[in-house]
Amino acid sequence: MTHAHQRLLIIDFGSQVTQLIARRLRELNVYCEIHPFNRVDDAFLERFAPQAVIFSGGPASVFAEGAPMPPAGVFDLGVPILGICYGQQVMMQCLGGTVERGHGTAEFGRAYVTPRDDRLPLLDGWFAEGREQVWMSHGDHVSKLAPGFAVYATSQGAPFAITADISRNFYAVQFHPEVHHTPKGAKLYENFVRLAGFTGDWTMASYKDDAIGKIRAQVGDKRVICGLSGGVDSSVAAVLIHEAIGDQLTCVFVDHGLLRLNEADEVVTMFRDHYNIPLIHADEADLFLGALEGGSDPEVKRKTIGKLFIDVFQREAGKIEGAEFLAQGTLYPDVIESVSFSGGPSVTIKSHHNVGGLPEKMGLKLVEPLRELFKDEVRALGRELGLPERFIGRHPFPGPGLAIRCPGEITREKLDILRRADAVYIDQIRRHGLYDEIWQAFAAILPVRTVGVMGDGRTYDYALALRAVTSVDGMTADYYPFSHDFLGETATRIINEVQGINRVFYDVTSKPPGTIEME
Repeated sequence: MTHAHQRLLIIDFGSQVTQLIARRLRELNVYCEIHPFNRVDDAFLERFAPQAVIFSGGPASVFAEGAPMPPAGVFDLGVPILGICYGQQVMMQCLGGTVERGHGTAEFGRAYVTPRDDRLPLLDGWFAEGREQVWMSHGDHVSKLAPGFAVYATSQGAPFAITADISRNFYAVQFHPEVHHTPKGAKLYENFVRLAGFTGDWTMASYKDDAIGKIRAQVGDKRVICGLSGGVDSSVAAVLIHEAIGDQLTCVFVDHGLLRLNEADEVVTMFRDHYNIPLIHADEADLFLGALEGGSDPEVKRKTIGKLFIDVFQREAGKIEGAEFLAQGTLYPDVIESVSFSGGPSVTIKSHHNVGGLPEKMGLKLVEPLRELFKDEVRALGRELGLPERFIGRHPFPGPGLAIRCPGEITREKLDILRRADAVYIDQIRRHGLYDEIWQAFAAILPVRTVGVMGDGRTYDYALALRAVTSVDGMTADYYPFSHDFLGETATRIINEVQGINRVFYDVTSKPPGTIEME
């Protein structure tokens, strides 16, 4: 079969950072897909027809019973292969080398590799200063190279830190080039795809054209319903599908009354007025807030919102005659995470990430035009489609909205206070030119009231927590280091401009993005 783009295959052996490999390659305009080792056999390789292959790292030992292995046929494809960490060890094991257990040569964390005399094209741009920092994470190590391989760099605990069989274009490294802690890692990937003959044909302009053609072929003359949240993913999906099929698309915007200040009006104005996309605005704030009244358990709140959302969406979508397709803004990380490398179920971090069962309930087929894209690629596609930059660059916003930024009982009064305080906070960040430096920023109203003095009066009002986090790769997050002047100015504005707040805190805990939200 022929493919529109040159394709690189990443065989996943279970590393927590396999997605980062794909991110690095996509940044180089190389199309790649991640597939678990147990789903890749010789028939798959023939269908996929990769121009190069990367073996990811992984937590297993090649000695373990049932240790993850690549298909034997991968080494006979005649394409370049790069093995990383466990990927290096499994390459050596398969090709006739020897791997040994730790015995004092385990390495975890920052390490330094030193070059041997022979130079390797894979390492162009490396070793200008004599050695390079890398990130190691291995217990076992290679003790004897497979026939045809030579050593090109060593570290204190890895005598075969970088090895290669140049005649076959097989490369293997014991560290992780994809992580932020290997500063020249991106250059190594750039060299690898250049050696493999990739021309960088994966661009959002070409993706847009391909996607429009696929949507038209899939949908034909049928109608499509798209659930519009106002977030970047669903909005880009909606505009892309509208370009493909015009008024065959109807968007349903379920307004649960938990959005930010003026957000519902902005969504309706942009899609109904600016893009002229048929839009049903289901304003159901009373329904949602009534159901949430008196409840404080975060998981109950999530499930209440999720169930009501499906009920409302189903009711409104049922009014659209002849609809056979449901559009969703599914992204590539969602696809990867739904298939764990071990074949078992993925761990559920947050219950609201899935509006499970909706397509089946409604008897609809799915249209998922973004399912091959990472978040940054969705933003790039949005720019290709002409969405406003202020909208494209928005920070992520959770499905249950302000409900999870309002720990404890949700009331209209608290939501009103929170909306206005959050708007002041974001306005401050924009005024100081910091918005694009921050991955996500938001305010949360705490379930406590504190005594304060304002002027000559005593107040008994809510405390507000501010969060702002940075993320290099979307997998780890750290708090943003605002200056004291900024925090002081922001707290003063919030207390002066928002009645109901008399104390402001800044949260400096660091968390993975999966747990960034308050509840």
